[in-house]
Amino acid sequence: MITPGIWQKSSFSGGGQGDACVEIAHRHPHIAIRDSKVPTHATLTFPTEAFTAFISRLAKEL
Repeated sequence: MITPGIWQKSSFSGGGQGDACVEIAHRHPHIAIRDSKVPTHATLTFPTEAFTAFISRLAKEL
């Protein structure tokens, strides 16, 4: 579950310091995505339904 407004790192974070990943935050009614290496840079936002469908499709491909 995603806590509203709190940035969470991907469970697939790389080795090292774990900063080679993306982070997501639930910003109702959207999901925001940012690069954990440069969190002050721009974020991408998607409607929650579209993001969920995208992640579901990725999971099927893996």
